Amino acid sequence: MNRILLVDDEPDILRVLGISLRADGYQVRTAGGGEEALTIFARETPELVITDIKMPGMNGIEVLREVKNINPETEVIIITGHGDIDSAIEALQYGASDFINKPVRDQQLSIALKRAQEKIQIKQQLREYTTSLEQKVEAATREIRRRSNFQSKLIRSSNNGIVATDKDLKIVIYNPGAEKIFGYPHHGVVHRMQIQELYTPQITDLIIRGMTQENALEEFPWQETSILSESGEVIPVRFSGSILHEKGQKMGSVAFFQDLREIKRLERELLKAERLAAVGQTVAGLAHGLKNILHGLKGGSYLVDLGIKKDDTEKLKNGWDMIKRNIGRTSELVMDLLTYSKEREPEFEDCFPNEIATEVADLLAEKARESQVEIKKSLDPSISQVSMDPRIVHTALLNLVTNAIDACLFDEDTGKTWQVVVATTLEDDNTIRFDVSDNGAGMSKNVSDRLFTSFFSTKGHRGTGLGLMVTRKLVEEHGGRIDVISSPGKGTTFTIHLPFEAAGQKETTSSKK
Repeated sequence: MNRILLVDDEPDILRVLGISLRADGYQVRTAGGGEEALTIFARETPELVITDIKMPGMNGIEVLREVKNINPETEVIIITGHGDIDSAIEALQYGASDFINKPVRDQQLSIALKRAQEKIQIKQQLREYTTSLEQKVEAATREIRRRSNFQSKLIRSSNNGIVATDKDLKIVIYNPGAEKIFGYPHHGVVHRMQIQELYTPQITDLIIRGMTQENALEEFPWQETSILSESGEVIPVRFSGSILHEKGQKMGSVAFFQDLREIKRLERELLKAERLAAVGQTVAGLAHGLKNILHGLKGGSYLVDLGIKKDDTEKLKNGWDMIKRNIGRTSELVMDLLTYSKEREPEFEDCFPNEIATEVADLLAEKARESQVEIKKSLDPSISQVSMDPRIVHTALLNLVTNAIDACLFDEDTGKTWQVVVATTLEDDNTIRFDVSDNGAGMSKNVSDRLFTSFFSTKGHRGTGLGLMVTRKLVEEHGGRIDVISSPGKGTTFTIHLPFEAAGQKETTSSKK
């Protein structure tokens, strides 16, 4: 504060006060009346006005009101005579910063000026703080808007489907990636649909449990599953998601979906190419296999001829058994080749998986007894009637249990009580797990890594080298997978995971692809 407008109708007071204020370093302008003061104020806008109340024409209160109208930030000190306290109070009500009595004393004026200066400084600081705060708020708003726009573009441009809900599970975010997968238009989903109308029951159940239960899973790792699109197409996807929190409260969910249709198509193409390549290799392998079989047939026919010639029933029987075994091997080889080389769609129908497992175990019970192997069953009682391809289940289990019995036969530890265990388990994601375990010879990692390659067999001349390839092909055609764990001398466990559908919902298997 440096410029002061001094207003009084008494020239002597103007002169004396002006001299005093200038001596204190102020730039002082003087006015002998209210009208003149307003003219000077409008032109020079001083920070402080000191005005007498009692003046002819426009009085000090009117000067105060006009000055405040022009610039509310200007401080005004009122000079009053004794007994004019009411006017002074009125002046304070109109925004005067202070008042001093006549005759004006230097100390009193100094205190009033100091108060006015402090008010001006406080106002200036408030303006600066306000300006700084506004700038910070504006900068923060710009940053939030920038991040929001970036995230919005990120969500829109993502190839993955992104779906978010509020705490009531109503869908609030549904990006173009999700629109491509689910098929529903954006305007028909956002703020209109809940997850129950979009997700499968399994995914819906995961999220509802995460939202409503205290110790439920709230982070859902990536997993393969399938969703049903608006057109009714079953689409393979990878899914992950999580429950969202705000201030410690659950406020919604977000789910991510990766469309696996193209990947699955490429996998099928690759599998087909591998299969065709294997069929090509079959020419060489088949020649070798047939050669062994022919040797067996020749050996058998030689014994038969010898038995007839010498009327030796024992040789005749051994020769005929050898011929029958090689006829069986020929049949197995031809059937495996046909199964492996032919495209086949799974044929879903209602069945009881535990009954299939029991049938396989019963079918091979005699062979197991002959080999001194015990077959045990551990079947999940919660598995009831479901819809899946029973022929695939039967063929796969038959191959695995047969291999398990043979693995016991090849075990050199004759002190063991050999066992083969067939187990079933109902898993959460509409999948049934089949385990076939044996405590036979086991395999090294090098051997187990080559199990699913064509014409690789651990059975020597007794195996075709196609059984496990056929099993894997059938399992993958069913949308499942097969794993193997083995330890030399301890045994092997093959595990098949096969998806199923609820019984009574037979559909065309083409939709599985």
